[in-house]
Amino acid sequence: MTKNIYIVIDFDSTFTRVEAMDELSLISLAGNPQAASKQAEIKDITDLAMSGQLSFAEALKRRVDLLEASKHHLPQLVDVLKTKVSGSFIRNREFLEKLSDRIYIVSSGFKEFIVPIVTEYGILPQNVYANTFTYDEQGRITGFDTENPLSKDGGKVILLKQMNLQGDVYVIGDGYTDYEIREAGLANKFYAFTENVQRDKVVQAADHVAATLDEFLYDNKLPMAISYPKNRINVLLLENIHPHAVELFRTEGYNVEVVAGGLDEDELCEKIKDVSILGIRSKTQVTAKVLEHANKLIAVGAFCIGTNQIDLKACLRRGVAAFNAPYSNTRSVVELAIGEMIMLIRNITDKSNQAHNGIWNKSAGNSFEIRGKKLGLVGYGNIGTQFSVLAESLGMQVYYYDAVDKLALGNARKCHSLHELLNLADVVSLHVDGRKENTNLIGKAEFEAMKDGVVFMNLARGHVVDIEALVEAIKSKKVLGAGVDVFPYEPKTNQEEFQTPLRGLPNVILTPHIGGSTEEAQLNIGTFVPEKIIEYINTGNTFSSVNYPNLQLPEFSASHRLIHAHENVPGILAKINSVLAAHNINIVGQYLKTNETIGYVITDIDKQYNKDVIKALKEIPNTIKFRVLY
Repeated sequence: MTKNIYIVIDFDSTFTRVEAMDELSLISLAGNPQAASKQAEIKDITDLAMSGQLSFAEALKRRVDLLEASKHHLPQLVDVLKTKVSGSFIRNREFLEKLSDRIYIVSSGFKEFIVPIVTEYGILPQNVYANTFTYDEQGRITGFDTENPLSKDGGKVILLKQMNLQGDVYVIGDGYTDYEIREAGLANKFYAFTENVQRDKVVQAADHVAATLDEFLYDNKLPMAISYPKNRINVLLLENIHPHAVELFRTEGYNVEVVAGGLDEDELCEKIKDVSILGIRSKTQVTAKVLEHANKLIAVGAFCIGTNQIDLKACLRRGVAAFNAPYSNTRSVVELAIGEMIMLIRNITDKSNQAHNGIWNKSAGNSFEIRGKKLGLVGYGNIGTQFSVLAESLGMQVYYYDAVDKLALGNARKCHSLHELLNLADVVSLHVDGRKENTNLIGKAEFEAMKDGVVFMNLARGHVVDIEALVEAIKSKKVLGAGVDVFPYEPKTNQEEFQTPLRGLPNVILTPHIGGSTEEAQLNIGTFVPEKIIEYINTGNTFSSVNYPNLQLPEFSASHRLIHAHENVPGILAKINSVLAAHNINIVGQYLKTNETIGYVITDIDKQYNKDVIKALKEIPNTIKFRVLY
């Protein structure tokens, strides 16, 4: 950092997330019958002035006149603004304090509310340049000091000329008046600050867009609270992931791109370059080939239950943590299964279709109650167990088979083989995972083992059932009815035609992989997966990762946190500590967790350290990925 560097920072919508005059109007006009219209007019005037479409001097006078504010409103405003400081300024308080003698707040706002805010972050009162109010004898705000250059058009330019700063000057702000300083040749660079508001005219004029203060610090190689600006973390979300997930990632400061449908392997190989976080559902395959093109990938999130569409071993080899939502849509899938089961055993679909065509088929033939029937669950995981409990409450006898030994809930009974279950069940429902070994788990032999007139449902994965064998079983009446939500091939988008031999068969419910497609489930998934990924990036926690060793620690801001993922071979921890010792680094805390493939070490070290240590840690043999969190 050069000695003669000066940083000029705007206040409204930069240091704080809001325009102070807008906030003051909410306070001063409370209870005024014209409050809404006046507040809207103040905001409109602010926007016009900040985008350079209205004379600033005129805008300032008009807003003050509309406020109807008094001196006693200002402490209330200060209290509000203290809660509205921009996140990246809060995060980088230490930098602001250390460089306080070279940071200036230059604002067209007012000192009365600016000074109490910025001085809490180390800014010197004498380095705050802003307007001041004038008052009448009752303390009512009547105007402002018109001799102050900041009350005039081009005021910031006039002020900077008077300040005559000798050195490199950088301006950070969101308004056109901030850009005018650079336009006048009084600053080396103007950074359009977009953390809170983005004005197109200002962005187009800027030398650089700073989505946060971190971006400015990073661009100028200045010390910052985090190791990498969050706006440079690119997120790619595919397959109509819930908008709440998009909101969470954007709120965190990440750069988010959304694609409505899935992508095939070649498309994803092209798209994944420079992506740090990938979000998918069930259609997109994250293969080893895709990962070879993922030069910056940190984490992949499956916004669903299954992860068979992700090559988890290849992710491990490249240091990519994978997360899913194992519980978030469980209830939705179970409710669909129960609904379809009742519809199928009553033969409702065919009778509904007949009624739509004018046929009155009032008959009890092939229509049964589920009470007393035997439900056979193939797979007894999160969905299978909840289905078991609800089915019992409906009066069914529940049997289950799972390749892994599972504890029965309620009165459910374990079967020792798949064929044992198939022989006794009146309803067979699949809830297995999508591993390759489960391909065609149910085929011709399995259908032959089932009872005549069985109801069959697959809400698991499309490839676990031999579709031709199912078609034959339906046509031969072996299967009374079938509910299928998943298919060996599924359209990538809603515009692609859906093809299957099951179309048009009697008493068959076909649904477009919507088991977890309820607003509640998608909101839950859209919350759970981003939160786990954000926590991983911010703290290094791998809790709930499906491929990384699970490690959970609190954030510890009094140190730097180093993350080291490596092949699980002996001696790596000793080598890490040898590097730290050689560089006289004090370890505040250290945590190691391994699985059969990788080791994962989180090391907290003292704030002061030689950056050569980072290079040395990256060069340790068998290192997969290394990063500094803060």
